[in-house]
Amino acid sequence: MSNPYGPPPQQPGQPQPGQGPGYGYPQQAPQGVPPQQGGYPGQHYAPYPQQAQPYGGYPQQPGGYGYPGGMGPTVASMGRRFGARVIDGVVFGVVFGILIAAGAISAFNDAKDCDPGSAAYDSCMSDAGSDFATQFGAVLGAFAVISLLYEWLMISVAGGTLGKLAVGIRVVDAETGQKPGVGAAFIRWIIPMVGGVLCGIGQLLVYLSPFWDNTGRQQGWHDKAAKTMVIQRSNN
Repeated sequence: MSNPYGPPPQQPGQPQPGQGPGYGYPQQAPQGVPPQQGGYPGQHYAPYPQQAQPYGGYPQQPGGYGYPGGMGPTVASMGRRFGARVIDGVVFGVVFGILIAAGAISAFNDAKDCDPGSAAYDSCMSDAGSDFATQFGAVLGAFAVISLLYEWLMISVAGGTLGKLAVGIRVVDAETGQKPGVGAAFIRWIIPMVGGVLCGIGQLLVYLSPFWDNTGRQQGWHDKAAKTMVIQRSNN
């Protein structure tokens, strides 16, 4: 039976018939729970958590040389980089010494065949000297090729030379954290070599240039040109 007097008056804040509880009205936070920021008006949803950005905003890579766990890379110290250069220098010194010794032995054998009592002795010794100069030039050429293949291919394929791998550092693409690739590795190698033409002064300045980098990545001029950086190898 319908109410002849009509519906009862609604109290302020009381929901209308057919509406859910509190519809159109601000919801109250539960007792003892501080109000949260964000969400829709009247709701107390917690805001979406902000994800930490990796080093320099670099995207995370699935495995490989990507930065694990959302953490940025640890920039390799100049002490480690110097230690890597020392180890590589020892490797190059051994190879260069072997090549020079082989050329010197060959030239010595040529000079030993010259007869001091013959009239052609001077000519023979001159020829032996020319042969040594030719062999020395060949040694320098072979050394340059070995240097290119050693630095270029090892960095592009393995991410570091024997020295770098020994001290726990590697070269990566500064934007992706991946291996730099053959193109970037070649640029990184050729710039110090061009600088070495000026009595080695330019090469030394290139290797010291990370000290003047104000980006916090300690990138040398060759790193900036190749868009690479040197980081400490992860134990993962």
